[in-house]
Amino acid sequence: MGIRIHRPITAGRRKSSAQTFDDITKFEPEKSLVIIKKRTAGRNAQGKITVRHRGGGAKRYIRVVDFIRRLYDVPARVAAIEYDPNRGARLALLAYPDQTKSYIIAPLGLNVGDEIVSSRGTVAIKPGNRLPLQYIPIGLMVHNIEFIQSGGGKLVRGAGTGAQLMAIEGHYAHLKLSSGEIRMVPQECAATIGQVGNPDWRHIRWGKAGRMRHRGWRPTVRGKAMNPVDHPHGGGEGHNPIGLKHPKTPWGRPALGVKTRSRHASDRLILQSRKRGR
Repeated sequence: MGIRIHRPITAGRRKSSAQTFDDITKFEPEKSLVIIKKRTAGRNAQGKITVRHRGGGAKRYIRVVDFIRRLYDVPARVAAIEYDPNRGARLALLAYPDQTKSYIIAPLGLNVGDEIVSSRGTVAIKPGNRLPLQYIPIGLMVHNIEFIQSGGGKLVRGAGTGAQLMAIEGHYAHLKLSSGEIRMVPQECAATIGQVGNPDWRHIRWGKAGRMRHRGWRPTVRGKAMNPVDHPHGGGEGHNPIGLKHPKTPWGRPALGVKTRSRHASDRLILQSRKRGR
């Protein structure tokens, strides 16, 4: 994918850019692999807003992506590279010999016509092939990594991301993630060879608020611009400081730089935090 810079004919276009879509080979999704995306606008089952600033946006279909690839040792041909409005990465449409089709996240360097395979043993080391971490050479980049065996890929699925296999020690593989974190994953877990495609996604400049509304993001209002009843930072005349020792959320909890991640049982598998010294 390339990035196209818009001509500065309006204020909104002046500093904006967009994808060129020159890597897309099929512009309509496979009808058997899409479902309607139900809109929630950030509300939970009780109708209460639990995620602010969400709502509206363009209508979308959800592409059903196969993160497990259970058809082992059956070669699949890449029929098309497609756009997915729900993620930055591209999708590869796989066609199996029995006419079965499925979507996977397209790795960098995968082209239409290539043959790839998923296996629980050893296969050729090339982008798109999927196999357990214990059979992957040290130093290679992998993505779509499982946490538990046959549980489906959970790690490293964003556009342009990749994890480097650092070592195999005992029952665990050591992976260096894009964030810099080094984490242990059971060596029986599967991963896909290669880096996730579409690395230029992070360089897109959206340019104006209207494009963010199309993506489903509503406006964000500063707490200082609110009244005291609406936000701890609110109130006062003119441009005043927040009047507090630390920034707070609308509900009075500490904000901006405060760690919010709770402890998990899998924390013991983290060898090096993405933030050194923590």
